Amino acid sequence: MADYLLVDGYNIIFAWPELKQLAETNLDSARLKLQDILSNYQGFRKCRVILVFDGYKVKGNPGEVIQYHNIHVIFTKEAETADQYIEKVTQEIGRTHHVRVATSDRLEQVIILGKGAVRLSARDLAKEIRETNQEIRSQHLEKTPSRKNRLFDNIDASLFEYLEDIRLNRKK
Repeated sequence: MADYLLVDGYNIIFAWPELKQLAETNLDSARLKLQDILSNYQGFRKCRVILVFDGYKVKGNPGEVIQYHNIHVIFTKEAETADQYIEKVTQEIGRTHHVRVATSDRLEQVIILGKGAVRLSARDLAKEIRETNQEIRSQHLEKTPSRKNRLFDNIDASLFEYLEDIRLNRKK
């Protein structure tokens, strides 16, 4: 049984202070930053991530599904909100898969709980992502020794002193 994480994109952007601040000057950058964050999260957690953005106010919008690295990004069609899309997908896959929905919209949380999904607030998602990033650092980055091959790491002491004398213009 696959694990799914459905994310209400704009809800999360405007709930996280750093993304909200970015969105005030450039909404596209905030969307890309969230996509990068979720892509990293998915790469470690191996769940299926579906990030949903509202497109319902755009006249004639047919909707769009794009693959962004390892996650799916949905822009809903005209007259369809992210909440409606999330409810529909949760209804379809919730019977056979474990589904979590990240949103701080209280009404949406109640509806998706009724469809068998697990709710995750914006704060809970941020905490889970911080913990995941810490796990990545501790399991991979901190355990991997530096692969830098520096000249001074591999020379004997007398040669090091000689080179330091040259570098510092010290005369013997």
